[in-house]
Amino acid sequence: MSMEMKRKLQKTTLLAFKIAVGCGAAIYIAEALHLQYAASAGTVTLLSLLVTKWDTVKFSFVRLGTFFLTTLLAYLLMPRMHSEWTAYGIVIFVIVFISALLGWNSTLSINAVIASHYMTTLDFSREFLYNEFMLVLIGVVIAIFLNLFHLYRNQKKDLREGMRYTEKTLQAILLELTNYLLGKQQVLSHSVWEDICTLEKKLRELMEEAREYHNNTFEAHHDYYLDYFEMRLEQCRMLDSLHAEMKRIRMMPRQAKVVAEYMTYLADRISEKNMPKDQLENLNQIFEDMKKEELPVSREEFESRALLYHIMMDIEEFLKFKISFVENLSERQREEYWEKAQAG
Repeated sequence: MSMEMKRKLQKTTLLAFKIAVGCGAAIYIAEALHLQYAASAGTVTLLSLLVTKWDTVKFSFVRLGTFFLTTLLAYLLMPRMHSEWTAYGIVIFVIVFISALLGWNSTLSINAVIASHYMTTLDFSREFLYNEFMLVLIGVVIAIFLNLFHLYRNQKKDLREGMRYTEKTLQAILLELTNYLLGKQQVLSHSVWEDICTLEKKLRELMEEAREYHNNTFEAHHDYYLDYFEMRLEQCRMLDSLHAEMKRIRMMPRQAKVVAEYMTYLADRISEKNMPKDQLENLNQIFEDMKKEELPVSREEFESRALLYHIMMDIEEFLKFKISFVENLSERQREEYWEKAQAG
């Protein structure tokens, strides 16, 4: 079994365990309090556990708020309409409309359950209001408690490993593109394009993992990982553009060697710990040196040099994404980042 599969299995097992324990505990407490529809407390717990820790806390308050809205709508409509199904449909319509506008769709299932209880009993007494409120309260409190347990260390380790994988893959892609500029291979292999696509797919997966990690951690500075992978995804897209430019070069100009040497130098410095201002200054110097070169004498040479210039512009954007990432770090993130940073 692969390491990725083991991690997924571990994560799924923990979620299933929390849901099983939470639902069972919610129903047990509801029955101990002699609440009607005790099983609904388990449903509230299940739906609340299917989101991240932050969402559990945020939507717990929303669920309690929309509970009172559902109760009010049911009280106003259901006793006054001949068809309880029609009244139920109108209540659900209003709840869905409001929830969709405010981004509260995760509360819909719970409110539909509560509305069905009112439709079945047509009981709007204080005792039944207390009954329904306690079903929701028990479910969300148990969900908040159980969502405190999360595989933070393993998830953080996975993200760190994803960062190292990303850096090594970017280095490998840059070096293969460098070999093409140096004339060490006649054509760009199809694997370069495949490597770029594979990396883009992996980065999107890592971004989702980082977003989940951030939403399950109460310390706000942990969006560092999400910002990091977003930055690397932008860099990966620049390599895709650079790759396309290289494929269009018909005659490799002599200046390509200088750019290739620079790319080799750059590949060695692709790391989380590098602030690429020095690399940007060196690239700007190459731009200045190229301006002093003699003008091309043929159209083919002109087109090739123009493409090479575009490649350098792509490299410049590649560096600027990393610089922007570092400069936009918060103070807390900057302390954590520069604590490990090295001169690049």
